[in-house]
Amino acid sequence: MVDTVDSAVASNTLLEVRDLKMHFPLTSGIIIQRAVGYVRAVDGISFSIERGKTLGLVGESGSGKTTIGRTIVRLYKPTTGQIIFENQDLAQLSGEPLRMIRKDMQMIFQDPFASLNPRYTIGSLVSEPMYIYKTGSAKMIRERTEELLHVVGLRPEYIDRYPHEFSGGQRQRIVVARALSINPHFIIADEPVSALDVSVRAQVLNLLQRLQRQLNLTYLFVSHDLSVVRHVADRIAVMYLGKIVELADRDELYVSPKHPYTKALLSAVPIPDPKIEKKRQRIILSGDVPSPINIPSGCRFHTRCPMAQSICRVEEPAFEAKTGHEHYAACHFSEQV
Repeated sequence: MVDTVDSAVASNTLLEVRDLKMHFPLTSGIIIQRAVGYVRAVDGISFSIERGKTLGLVGESGSGKTTIGRTIVRLYKPTTGQIIFENQDLAQLSGEPLRMIRKDMQMIFQDPFASLNPRYTIGSLVSEPMYIYKTGSAKMIRERTEELLHVVGLRPEYIDRYPHEFSGGQRQRIVVARALSINPHFIIADEPVSALDVSVRAQVLNLLQRLQRQLNLTYLFVSHDLSVVRHVADRIAVMYLGKIVELADRDELYVSPKHPYTKALLSAVPIPDPKIEKKRQRIILSGDVPSPINIPSGCRFHTRCPMAQSICRVEEPAFEAKTGHEHYAACHFSEQV
């Protein structure tokens, strides 16, 4: 990892997360509340994203993927750690400086039905960020709103309609248009296609990729679907129980995984060839993901790992470089995976 903010910028890194932790307190008592424990949703992660690139973040439900996205845009204040964006540590910002830098980062939420207020027209929803940041006159903002609807593949005359008049795919396009309204550099896409029909997913994914090329956008793409992430990401980080357990180039991760959890996830990705699909062996993990309130000692994956040894129960593996180009994994037996 890069040691200074200046060197991060010099190396064309737009975002660098350093040892980020997000622990939610569990309180007891009605009048006087005191912390009796913590939900360690994100428990010390580090990664970086270069300008114009996409980092895919994958893992099971409850692994901490969405929490990372919300913490980066400071919907949550991190417990500890640094979030270096545009030469500034977002973890230390508040008030007006934080509000102004948020203009350069936006978030696409998972559910397009819940993220659009049904009381407002599409024009009001898309243009709201422009009014907040006072980007121009009312006429200029309306023209910009119509332009954005056209950019995402919707008719400009839809501007005065309401969310209930649109399908799921159209609503997600509207959410994308709103995210683009103030020309951000960085977009966090939190499961942007999981709530959509399969036939619509490819359209939205292709739209995001086209906009990335045209506007030089940088994405953090959060998903539980490895087949979707492979389509859009340059690098992929695999999460398990609040930690990144593997980080590698997209193609290298699929060809040569170095963590047993990654290998198990890849075995569940369907292959569109009946002969190959019939012959290959699925890896079925036993049990459920442990609670982030009571994380196992040692390697947090050892309770479900088919390769677990005695050392895994007592010693947490280091997240370190393996063979390959910038391929990192946290496993005592990564060379045997």
